[in-house]
Parts: sequence; C-alpha cells; structure tokens
Amino acid sequence: MLTHNTEVRVRYADTDQMKFVYNGKYFEYFEVGRSEMMREIGLTYHAIEANGFHMPVMEAKIEFKSAAFYDEVLVIQSEVKELPRLKVHIDHKIFSKERKVLIVEGYIELAFMKAETRKLTRPPHFFLDAIKKYYE
Repeated sequence: MLTHNTEVRVRYADTDQMKFVYNGKYFEYFEVGRSEMMREIGLTYHAIEANGFHMPVMEAKIEFKSAAFYDEVLVIQSEVKELPRLKVHIDHKIFSKERKVLIVEGYIELAFMKAETRKLTRPPHFFLDAIKKYYE
C-alpha cells in the first residue's frame, strides 16, 4: 500500500469568520497531500503531463469530524490502497498534530486522460511501474 504523510500549517487566510478552517480548503489540503505523495515516488504532475497525460478529478468525498484552527499543524495522510486498474482512488485523512484528533476524512478519484485527445484511458505503464513496488 502506498502511504504518505505531509504536514501543513493552517494560514490565517485558510480560516473563516468563525476562526475554523474554511470547509473548501480541505480539498486543497488533499491536493497538497497527493502531490507530495506522488513527488516522493517520482511522479510529479509535471512529469505526468510531459508524458502526454492529465489527471482530472472524477469524484470527491469528505466527512468533517472536528474543526481545525489558525496556526495549527495538520498531518495529511494520503493512501492508495490498491493498484489502480482504471481510476486512481486516494484516501485522505487529516489530523491535528498537536491535539491528535481526526479533522476530516475522505477520498479523491482521479482518471487518466490523454492530453492530445482528451479521452479517458487506463493508467499508463510509467505510472503503474512507479507504484507497483508498493503492492508486491
């Protein structure tokens, strides 16, 4: 299983009038987590695009468990539990590092799209080759 943890500190601009992290920011945090996870295994979005592919989000879900606050350090846990066959399903959990509580959990599903034709396709070999070692 491919698992990665990324830390982010909540910026003042990420909070709403109630001093909570604004709900829409969590999807941005999910993106930070998955981008850093992919960077760690050598699959930056730049590299994927250079190979002629894009990865549009096809589905997203989030469940709010607790609030996060300004200046708090959050741990974004990103996991790909199964080798992708068609879509890439990435589970995310965000925890407060200091308070040790679950803030949100959810997932994102991405597909591969050929940049030239804008048609969906199966994950390319270079992607599968980079992640298959986590499932052997």
